[in-house]
Amino acid sequence: MSLPDSTTVLIVGAGPTGLAAALSLLHHGFRDFVIVDAVQHGENTSRALVVHPATLETLDTIGCGDDIVSQGIKTQKPQVGTRSGVLACADLAFLKRYTRHPYALIIPQNLTEHVLGTKLASLGVSVHRPLRVVGMKRNMENAQLTDVAFEDGSVITAKYVVGADGARSVVRTTAGIGFTDPMRPNAESLSNLAQMVLADVTFDAAEEDIPFTGTLSSNSFFLCAPMPSTFNEYLIANGHPSLTGKLYRIGSGVPLEDGEIPHSPSKEYLQNLVDRFGPYSLSSDPSVNPKSKPICIKDVIWATRFRNHAAIADTSFTRLGSSGSSEPGEPEGGIILLVGDAAHIHSPAGGQGMNLGLRDAIFLGEALTKHIHATEAKPLSEADVILRDFAAVRHARALEVIGLTKGLLSIMGSKPGEWVCWWLPISAATVRNWVLWIAGMLPFMQRKMGWELSGLGRK
Repeated sequence: MSLPDSTTVLIVGAGPTGLAAALSLLHHGFRDFVIVDAVQHGENTSRALVVHPATLETLDTIGCGDDIVSQGIKTQKPQVGTRSGVLACADLAFLKRYTRHPYALIIPQNLTEHVLGTKLASLGVSVHRPLRVVGMKRNMENAQLTDVAFEDGSVITAKYVVGADGARSVVRTTAGIGFTDPMRPNAESLSNLAQMVLADVTFDAAEEDIPFTGTLSSNSFFLCAPMPSTFNEYLIANGHPSLTGKLYRIGSGVPLEDGEIPHSPSKEYLQNLVDRFGPYSLSSDPSVNPKSKPICIKDVIWATRFRNHAAIADTSFTRLGSSGSSEPGEPEGGIILLVGDAAHIHSPAGGQGMNLGLRDAIFLGEALTKHIHATEAKPLSEADVILRDFAAVRHARALEVIGLTKGLLSIMGSKPGEWVCWWLPISAATVRNWVLWIAGMLPFMQRKMGWELSGLGRK
């Protein structure tokens, strides 16, 4: 499949966000687009884990919600506790009065990507791979178009370029769009969750009913969540034919005094984190495990490390080479749009990242088709209001999510040495646990936690 010389819309990046943008364009009756990706094969990471009700509703609008739901596990009572017991749980079941999806859906990112990619292929669209963008410039003959150059020397001309190419977006960088933390810069580096590790593992003696649980320990936060059996089936069909046993996602903060996390965390390294920060019921030490028998990691299927930080693009809509002046006349330069991690990043607290990106992409499909039709009857300066409004709304939503995740991270990352005040020698972590325990007994607070996580108030 050869790359065409030109297209109306070029989508750069074929992860979940880029695929959703393509599906949204198709849903709105627009097919003159090309989607490219830098890697030969997609579906390479299971990093994102949860799809929330607001995102499932948005996926419903382009006919993909049920396909995603069929591949995941529904959870209505995600818990948070200490190493020895539950402190509180969020109630998502009450959301049934607001949505047909009153639950959080556990589904790894590569399975979500697989479902969206399969849907796109069934509609006759293929991803051009591997094509890595290395430059963009205005077309010499038409200033409203952009020439996009790739590493292999090929070039495509597009009227719209959609950057769905991740946190290190070449589209964003080449367009000269700033990318900074909008509030409390470097606050994450002061937390004991400044660096974290995620892994998909099997346990040698794990019970089948380990719930979705976050564990607050003395100086870290630990997550354990069951993965859907469909993920086992997917992995067996894609490079792990000998995989046996139920898969679990584990995640843990690693104190900075432990040093840098290894590039490829070993089974022994991960087991040490489980034993230090996980619930006692998952400990490999029978003397502390309440079941009096050790539970050990059997296999590590995937693992990664990362540092928590937040940033947002100055804008998710511009024209290439635009000075941003308000001088009269028609705007010049091809249109550049950003969605997903290219437009904003934040910590994984609350599982909001991929959700926000998917909603960006799906709403962009509607805005973009409206703009395309508007340019046929209106001056560009008037038509561009559609994309400016889209960008303003998505920027506001991203700021809300960044604020939410920073707040969650500060709660989860309370350090044991931080006292409430000098005359009251009680650690902030202890007070945090008391507050969560009290709040966890109040149905109103359980529902509020569920509402905040759901995203229904900030699509």
